[in-house]
Amino acid sequence: MSNATEQECVASWCADDDWCSVTRAAYLIGKKWHPVIVHRLLEHGPLGFNALKAEIDAVSSAVLSNSLEDLEENGLVNRAIVSEKPFRVEYSLTEQGTSLESVIEAMDAWGKISSEDAVL
Repeated sequence: MSNATEQECVASWCADDDWCSVTRAAYLIGKKWHPVIVHRLLEHGPLGFNALKAEIDAVSSAVLSNSLEDLEENGLVNRAIVSEKPFRVEYSLTEQGTSLESVIEAMDAWGKISSEDAVL
C-alpha cells in the first residue's frame, strides 16, 4: 500500500494492498447518489437543498439529506447557512470534491458508450 496506513483504508480487507486507493475512491463516490450529486454541483455550482433535489428528481429528500451529510463528512461537500430567516442552506463542492471532475466526466463518457453497446 502506498503511503497509506491501515486507518486510512475504508475496509480492513484492503489494508496493505496496492488497490486500497481504488477501494477508498469507490467507497466515497460509489454510493448510488453520490456521483450524481457531485455531477450536479459541478454542473450548476452551489445549490440549495430544494434546487439540488429538483436537479435529481428521482431521489427522496431523506436519501438526498443522508447522501449530502455523508459527502460533507468525507470532505467532498460544504454546507453553508445562507440565511436564517427564512432558513436556507446551500451546498457546494470542496476543493477535494471539485477534483473529482475528471472522474465524473470519465464516468459520464463511459456510461454513454456502455449504454450504446448494451443489448436491450
